[in-house]
Amino acid sequence: MTNPQSTSTLMMIRPVQFRFNEQTAVNNYYQTAIEGLSSSEIQSKAAKEFNDFVEKLKSKKINVIVIEDTPNPSTPDSIFPNNWISFHSDGRVGLYPMFAENRRLERRADILEKLQTTKGLKVNEVIDFSSHEKDERFLEGTGSMILDRPNKIVYAAISIRTDEKVLDDFCDKFGYKAVKFTANQTVDGKRLPIYHTNVMMCVADKIAILCTDSIDNQLERKAVIESLENTGKEIIEISEDQKHHFAGNMLQVNGTDDKPYLVMSAAAHQSLNETQKEQIKKYCEILSSSLDTIEALGGGSARCMMAEVFLPKV
Repeated sequence: MTNPQSTSTLMMIRPVQFRFNEQTAVNNYYQTAIEGLSSSEIQSKAAKEFNDFVEKLKSKKINVIVIEDTPNPSTPDSIFPNNWISFHSDGRVGLYPMFAENRRLERRADILEKLQTTKGLKVNEVIDFSSHEKDERFLEGTGSMILDRPNKIVYAAISIRTDEKVLDDFCDKFGYKAVKFTANQTVDGKRLPIYHTNVMMCVADKIAILCTDSIDNQLERKAVIESLENTGKEIIEISEDQKHHFAGNMLQVNGTDDKPYLVMSAAAHQSLNETQKEQIKKYCEILSSSLDTIEALGGGSARCMMAEVFLPKV
């Protein structure tokens, strides 16, 4: 059986204490503190953006399982569940080692239990990579890894949060082949590694969004492009400026009527030019929602908020 690239079921975590996370800001250069807002105002804005986003997804017949976050322990980034868990069509679940100590608290066994008991989903096996944390090795789920599920290829930009050894462990256990490279961004005049691959790249059924300019090594850039082209993807190139507006942080999701959507933030959508939008619309309808507060303080966008659920029904 071929693994589908896209699903019509998403798991999303509604935040209760969303805020700027100092522990992740050390290497997530997309995070920006917003001055003049109280913690309750920040939470209120994030909750509204989250709820509006969920309603837009549901309006397109996309099945969204919303899990409520808990106030304790404090998990400011719980809104980004795709970093700690991945769900696969053979009933396997991956749990991942996280760079920030307060993000490790996001891994909740009760969520897996809830998916099985209240949503009728089948979990055959949990593969837990989190023991790598004791060796300071991290792999932050589908933030670190862009999965081409039908072709069993994983694209990964190696960084402090995407460790090569843990990536090899994932490939060994899940049967994927890795295309590894380094992706950089300019910070204060220096080229520094991008913290998550899904900031600069998205793979859908028939298209791939790629910031080629962030792959400085020409051989690595060529290898990524060739792999995408060999698997039949039309590549839509985005600039480093568009990447900074989260134009790489997109995800193809299907409605339950099988209609495909390329989901992104309003900022990402606005950054695209007409040619890029037309390229996308040949294959997917664009679905966007305003996530300005979440993007600024969290340094993540639409794709990070959606954990794709491929688990079989019981």
